[in-house]
Amino acid sequence: MTEHLLSLLIFWPLAGSLLVAVLPETQKDHYRWITLLFCLGELLLCGAAYAHFDAAQAGYQLVERYDWITLPLGSLGIVSIDYLVGVDGLSLPLVLLTGVVMLIGALSSWTINQREKAYHSLYLLLTGAIVGCFVGLDLFLFFLFFEFMLLPMYFLIGLWGGPRREYASIKFFLYTLAGSVFILLVMIGLYLSVIDPVETALNLGLINERSEISPEIIQQIQSWLVNNQIDPRRLVHTFDLRYMADGLNYLPNSFLSIYGEVLVGGIPSRMLAFLCLFLGFAIKLPVVPFHTWLPDAHVEAPTPVSVVLAGILLKIGGYGFLRIGWSIFPDGASHYALWMAGLGVLSIVYGGFNALAQTDLKKMIAYSSVSHMGFVLLGVASLTPEGINGAIYQMVSHGVLSAMLFLLTGVLYDRTHDRRIDHYRGLASVMPQYTALTAIAFFASLGLPGFSGFVGELFTLMGSFQSLWLPGWMTAVATLGIILAAAYFLWTLQRMFFGQLWAKPEVMGLLTDITTRERLMLVPLAALALGLGLFPNLLFNLTNATVADWLQRFMVD
Repeated sequence: MTEHLLSLLIFWPLAGSLLVAVLPETQKDHYRWITLLFCLGELLLCGAAYAHFDAAQAGYQLVERYDWITLPLGSLGIVSIDYLVGVDGLSLPLVLLTGVVMLIGALSSWTINQREKAYHSLYLLLTGAIVGCFVGLDLFLFFLFFEFMLLPMYFLIGLWGGPRREYASIKFFLYTLAGSVFILLVMIGLYLSVIDPVETALNLGLINERSEISPEIIQQIQSWLVNNQIDPRRLVHTFDLRYMADGLNYLPNSFLSIYGEVLVGGIPSRMLAFLCLFLGFAIKLPVVPFHTWLPDAHVEAPTPVSVVLAGILLKIGGYGFLRIGWSIFPDGASHYALWMAGLGVLSIVYGGFNALAQTDLKKMIAYSSVSHMGFVLLGVASLTPEGINGAIYQMVSHGVLSAMLFLLTGVLYDRTHDRRIDHYRGLASVMPQYTALTAIAFFASLGLPGFSGFVGELFTLMGSFQSLWLPGWMTAVATLGIILAAAYFLWTLQRMFFGQLWAKPEVMGLLTDITTRERLMLVPLAALALGLGLFPNLLFNLTNATVADWLQRFMVD
């Protein structure tokens, strides 16, 4: 089972999606149970991956590779696309986060009572696509899953969302698709520039099977490549991210070669490629000014879709920065670090001020996500161990806390169909458990010591302050985001939960405390936020070896 564990993680929810799709409508009462069962199985598989992961090793583990597409293209060589999956200290925490959030989202989906077959089938389809993004090590495979996520998300927002759901779903789709175009352009350029030394050695007859490869043979292939001693028709081009991260596998005269400089409009081609990747993933993160799709999508999306969107999908942007942008183009990373850190700080402050101005609870949380994900970009741009470990930690922490915040908003909205902050006062007197959980989520999100939010922000700020690339004033300005978070969360807590009980007369009788199902969703997330805050090494032990190895190999002097 271990050798196919990651494939099971991808195809298990896809099998559940197919099962829901083929069941007749007469069995619709079973759809939610099937979704819950398959998401629970997915979490157990994530736990198995964690159990078989050696945190002391920096490389990829649980790797599966199968030849998928091999196509001779004459003078352009041979294209090789593999089914290649694996995890390391960067991807495994996000895979674990996916397992937790998708299970919580399945519980939250219990109240969906329209088009149940389509909803639950699309939800499980989305689960498989998200995991595929985090474990895919072939850029073509990653891009396939990255694009495939658009379809279920578009329909989940557009069919089950609020009054302006069509507008929000189209905006989400177009923004993400536009970012995908930039990534696709770089992917094509990389394919034309990078070879697979192992497959090339096989094609040249130096070895008979992949297991015979040795470092000496790879060095020989790379030496011949630099000196143009290999017939271009015998070269095997690849989308393997592992080979793209090694500059010795690039054709010397190619568009993205590290050996020469190709100018496009006065900009070196590798710098331009990095900017394209940055734009593609900045939209997904999202980074100001590419963030405008996010508040609309959150406001109109149903609660479980908001949970998945904020809890997991935004993290694919940060993951893409690290896995593809920084690792393949470390020269671009160092060159544009200051500008990207500046955008991160802008996102922190701009998102915070916008959150402070909101009267819609869901929109406030959406803008807080923009602010908190700005810390991720700041940590990544620091190029320090503290900053990058902090960025990964912040992604996981925000995934847990944002899921909890949107669930809490959904609890209130399910009862009253009203999210306006100024329409409630004194809720603590009639909803004490709900108030306690909301207070925990708010305090954890504003960075109270003892919770995960504090650790993530602390390490990203430490990393940016120690960075050789970033001025100290950026860190100082970024701390304003913590003050703003305290302002909008505490002000909301005071206005909605304290004082004399007041709400619209028609909803007063609907203000009941949380149910058992809601408690099953919220309490584990609160415990996880506290556990990660008190024992941050639970996460840092997974990421530290990978980050240290990554910086050693890709740091640019």
